[in-house]
Amino acid sequence: MEFKPANHIQDLQYFGEFGGVNPSISDSSTYTFLSAKTMFDTFEGNADGCYLYSRHSSPSNLYLGQALAAMEGTETANVTASGMGAITAVILELCKANDHVVCSRTIYGGTYAFLKNFTPSFGIDTSFIDITNLAAVEAAITPKTKVIYCESVSNPLLEVADIKALSAIAKKHNLKLIVDNTFSPLSISPYKLGADVIIHSLTKFINGSSDTVGGVVCGTQEFINQLRDVNSGACMLLGSTMDSFRSASILKNLRTLHIRMQQHSKNAQFLAERFELMRLKTVYPGLPSHPSHHIFKEVMNAEYGYGGMLTLDTGSLEKANELMELMQHRNLGYLAVSLGFYKTLFSAPGSSTSSEIPEDEQKAMGLSDGLIRFSIGLDADIERTLMTMTDCMKEVGII
Repeated sequence: MEFKPANHIQDLQYFGEFGGVNPSISDSSTYTFLSAKTMFDTFEGNADGCYLYSRHSSPSNLYLGQALAAMEGTETANVTASGMGAITAVILELCKANDHVVCSRTIYGGTYAFLKNFTPSFGIDTSFIDITNLAAVEAAITPKTKVIYCESVSNPLLEVADIKALSAIAKKHNLKLIVDNTFSPLSISPYKLGADVIIHSLTKFINGSSDTVGGVVCGTQEFINQLRDVNSGACMLLGSTMDSFRSASILKNLRTLHIRMQQHSKNAQFLAERFELMRLKTVYPGLPSHPSHHIFKEVMNAEYGYGGMLTLDTGSLEKANELMELMQHRNLGYLAVSLGFYKTLFSAPGSSTSSEIPEDEQKAMGLSDGLIRFSIGLDADIERTLMTMTDCMKEVGII
């Protein structure tokens, strides 16, 4: 049966404390018990439905976790204070001293920095591989490997991971496949394709209003219980706890995600097609010219399109900066990092969100100085947007 993630979100129904249509916000850091034995049982994990301390769990966080698990089709989920809070907890839960990670070479700069610079001090080593080269992925696996890590659609080069094939490799070698699905919520459902753990930065498309930082880990009940374990769980002990007010806010925004993703994708597809007709160097998974277009097309939940992210190579950092400054001046959007906002956001990742990656490695992976990463907004009149963008490009000499 075809998976319909938005339907699973739509079918969730909560009642607030006084009959409100939104669940009540749990504005408490600690919770009372009517008996000492219940407190003991809760510490031991044997009292379902009881809350102990908000770093461990809260009603608001559980509501949001349930909704995100429904969206991804997993058994359950645990929300965190940031996307990096989710990423770091998962890696440190699955990998210990002398373990090894096989990771995509084109990933978010913060993830790269964590695996390249931080985890080696804990004895965890990482091989950064072209994730689209399945032979290279399998060749990088050693007896010490525990995890294959990738992004559904990579940041910032928009490479598309073949999750089905990577899952087969992971299962063959008894590894866990972790997939960051931040760039393609609803469009791709990694768990249904064989991923073991799905991560999102809720800050981006899922929240959609650039006013909240958050993350989530979606997976089996067993793995989420592991993360929450009071004695050894990485989420519990590292303390990346989401505030209940933020959970409530994200849950409300999640309800319109399907509408927003359709518009983000529609606008990005339109601009990418026009840019290509103008012979601009653009990359977008929805273009047949994209090397992995066929993979995305095969696995996508088609009604949500190919996502809201595209890139444009202007040829030099100077041209990229000049164009971005002019586009901001013309009210086309913001020269800013992040993504998923109602306005278009643009940045040069080589000198911003991917600056943690050394220049020689950026060049090796094809990340040029002049590349602009666009998070396309919810513009109602995308043809007007194209006309203004075209005028800006003419003015700075790109076309």
